[in-house]
Amino acid sequence: MQIMNRKRLVWLVILAVSIAAAWIIFIKERFVMNELSPTVSFVQHHMTNPNGTLATYLQDAPSEDEDIVAGREALSESLGLWMQYAVAKNDQVLFEQAYDRLTTYFLMPQNYIAWKLDANGASHVTTNALGDDFRIVDALLKAADQWGQSREEKLTTASDIVRTLTQSVQNKGYYVDFHDFAHGNTPDTGTLSLVYVDLRALQAMEQHEMLEPGTYAKYESLLKSMPDDGLFYPKTFDVETKKYTYDDTVNLIDQLIVANHLTVTGRKPDKLITFLKKEFNTRHRLPGQYKRSERTSAVSYESPSVYGLAILLAVRSGDPKWAKQLYNHMITLRNLDKAYPGGYVFDGNTHMFDNLFPLLGETELQKTLKK
Repeated sequence: MQIMNRKRLVWLVILAVSIAAAWIIFIKERFVMNELSPTVSFVQHHMTNPNGTLATYLQDAPSEDEDIVAGREALSESLGLWMQYAVAKNDQVLFEQAYDRLTTYFLMPQNYIAWKLDANGASHVTTNALGDDFRIVDALLKAADQWGQSREEKLTTASDIVRTLTQSVQNKGYYVDFHDFAHGNTPDTGTLSLVYVDLRALQAMEQHEMLEPGTYAKYESLLKSMPDDGLFYPKTFDVETKKYTYDDTVNLIDQLIVANHLTVTGRKPDKLITFLKKEFNTRHRLPGQYKRSERTSAVSYESPSVYGLAILLAVRSGDPKWAKQLYNHMITLRNLDKAYPGGYVFDGNTHMFDNLFPLLGETELQKTLKK
């Protein structure tokens, strides 16, 4: 009888310890995933110019080529990602601040969005960037639907931007990468980068009756019917020849953006996901670039953006387990420079998208775990 009681006591102790451990893990995960990301504070304190625009790099540097971003110059890409974060986080105050930066600095009198500003908020370029425009319009439409405040104003702003894109940034019936509003021309090549085919944005634009019916379906078909090389996707689509082109060295950021676009279609990016899972399980990391023909890494560095986009892909593919694995590795790259807590800083510098894509991935994972 004493032996049975002792065994029962041991089992009860084991059960109690197991329950306690599971509860601690649960509480820890809930706490970690619910708290405000320290990356937000890093962006606000170290990557924001005095006028409120978001700097591209942590360290300042002179601009030597107007077509290449430098130092504390601000990008429409960063603004769009920040606006998408504010919507995802349901932070209306943050969104209104970003909206003010859009209308004050980025939105030109011709209703196009300048793709780059200097640190003081002045534009020295006369071109847009299609993918950034779509991202900003998508955020505007979601914000208009999400919050009642200034709804009509945001819808009008979005409509004005879309009208400009439709009238000026098209070739052969397709949107193309950019338009030069000073010289009134669109690039002769008719290039449409596939990362810019933002189906979520196009779908929202069509739902708000800002596009002709069938426009979304055309771009969905473009992605669904595009070839792949057995694994990787093309880089561009030529709207004149209707041909897709590949890079010999593929950037994993580009591949993941296209894969995220595909998640809203019937064509799922299963081959890329399988490859990336195998790479991550084998290497315990994902290099930033790959040699396309060899399927081998072309660089040794890791990009926080890769992990942020991979987390988004995992969440949208219904794989929170993989998303959490990616997240746990991603945050090991954060806070490496103790002078910049919350930032993904390497050798004293960082690019804004290497903080904003991780922030977006982290936020979408948080929302999934709360469900």
